[in-house]
Amino acid sequence: MILKMEDMNHLKPSSFLSSDGSLTVHAGERLGRDIVTNSITTPVVNTTSYFFKKTSELIDFKEKRFVSHEYARYGSPTTMVLEEKISALEGAESTLVMASGMCANTVMLLALVPRNGHIVTTIDCYKETRNFMETFLPKLGITVTVIDSADTTGLEAAVIKHEVSMFFTESPTNPFLRCVDIELVSKICHKRGTLVCIDSTFATPLNQKALALGADLVLQSATKYFGGHNDVLAGCISGSTKLVSEIRKLHHVLGGTLNPNAAYLLIRGMKTMHLRVQQQNSTALRMAQVLEAHPKVSRVYYPGLPSHPEHHIAKRQMTGFGGVVSFEITGDLETTIKFIDSLKIPYIATSFGGCESLVDQPAITSYWDLPQEERVKHGIKDNLVRFSFGVEDFDDLKADVLHALNAI
Repeated sequence: MILKMEDMNHLKPSSFLSSDGSLTVHAGERLGRDIVTNSITTPVVNTTSYFFKKTSELIDFKEKRFVSHEYARYGSPTTMVLEEKISALEGAESTLVMASGMCANTVMLLALVPRNGHIVTTIDCYKETRNFMETFLPKLGITVTVIDSADTTGLEAAVIKHEVSMFFTESPTNPFLRCVDIELVSKICHKRGTLVCIDSTFATPLNQKALALGADLVLQSATKYFGGHNDVLAGCISGSTKLVSEIRKLHHVLGGTLNPNAAYLLIRGMKTMHLRVQQQNSTALRMAQVLEAHPKVSRVYYPGLPSHPEHHIAKRQMTGFGGVVSFEITGDLETTIKFIDSLKIPYIATSFGGCESLVDQPAITSYWDLPQEERVKHGIKDNLVRFSFGVEDFDDLKADVLHALNAI
């Protein structure tokens, strides 16, 4: 698997692939790949090591006159195709894929935030991300300022008061789908030399181009919409070659490597991602409108609705609003359980972004270990529901949800 450096130019997207839909199918493959084959599909290269024909070839590799693979922990030809495909979609110079979204998250923070550094993040975010920031990073002397997603004044005050290494947030966030003005926060942070990383998992690069809006890095849990079939774990981080290379160095040491078989499933899943996401965008928006009008639903959280606090931001920086809708049932914990148990189509499960619809009650699935008063501090009420719409027929999903609401 040895190529001369100049032979790698054909891996970059060409003008004949001008849309995201074409890039999801062909980027990294139709444009060339580091595997000698005339197979339409990308082969899975299962090996732990790659050999060199002569010692002189190994020396050429070490002195960067050849691009080659050396050891599977550092990547594989199959993984390389996946990284090229994601880079093309994100508009990134480089992408690094890892074994999970949390792996990408934690390695990125460890690689780019120095000992005794400072991070700014937002209140609404994935629970395990917050746990890592609040319980592990302080062991390295790293401190964290937490602000509301819309509090740009607080962000500006933080970067002035502290030497902030990074502003990290989700947009949209989990589970309330708050949206951060990526262009504005990037301008605020870059004035002070602060990096901006956006976890864009709920949006995908099909709905939101975080790098084009000014972010330095964009993170995805590829488990979700990229894989799209609830059958593979992965994460990725995209950005400039300089920043991604710094993360890659630590990743090679820590070893959260993505298996080539998982990389293949992601490549295959991404070929239909634009079709799936279009369907999920449409279904979620229509269902959000149905839910908001229903008397047994007290509140709906969806950036595509005018009632959403950041709807104006979402309209400006997103082309679609994603397949997840969060909402609060008019009732208590038991009423909400009855609603969920009355649904026939969605599985009661965590995660989102797959072909199958999933539903969960965050108070139980994510925050059950906390007492109710602590859950409320995080905004997690007992009647909160997170619904990930799959690719099932809209009318079937609507009928199922309305039937469940009528049952309470």
